[in-house]
Amino acid sequence: MQARLWLLLAAQLAALHGSLALVQTPASLMVQTNQTVMLSCKINTSPSNTRIYWLRLRQALSTSSHYEFLAYWESTKKTVHSKEVDKEKLTVLGNSPQNVLKLQSVKPADSGVYFCMIIGMPNLIFGTGTQLSVVDVLPTSPQPTQKTSPKKKVCRPPNPVTRKRLSCAPLITGLLVAGVLILLVSLGVAIHLRCLQMRARLRLLKQFYK
Repeated sequence: MQARLWLLLAAQLAALHGSLALVQTPASLMVQTNQTVMLSCKINTSPSNTRIYWLRLRQALSTSSHYEFLAYWESTKKTVHSKEVDKEKLTVLGNSPQNVLKLQSVKPADSGVYFCMIIGMPNLIFGTGTQLSVVDVLPTSPQPTQKTSPKKKVCRPPNPVTRKRLSCAPLITGLLVAGVLILLVSLGVAIHLRCLQMRARLRLLKQFYK
């Protein structure tokens, strides 16, 4: 059965969320043009005959983001490609629980986030994703700079005779409040990115309904 039909059947059963973990390595990768790239996907808990699909998200998460189906590995046909994929450039090696996507002679246009995916019951389950950046020239590492150690402020205990001096408590309280605010902002950003990712996956489902 073709990959498009499999995805349609799974999409009719449930939304994009799952409990089985797909771990991808590396999490991010930057390489030069014309290099060969190997992206790995491992299923932590799943039957040994589970088929692993590979997809790509070319642009950053937004309301207009959409997934491109690339290929999957089939025991009799080996790599089964999408019609839009260059068969000489992309190869899928092996099946679950360990699967590898091999990209040859990569170009800047190949940059994006690559996801492996399986069809669970009843959900589509996505991997953790690998951010691939292809550049013509790798950035050089900046020279390490010598950092001067800042002078530590010593908080002296209040004088038992004169207690009108400033204590350390306001400083500690201010640091705690600043830390809480930073955590709240980070949580808000994470929730926003998660919502954008869910919208992008829903767009993927809608493409297979067409």
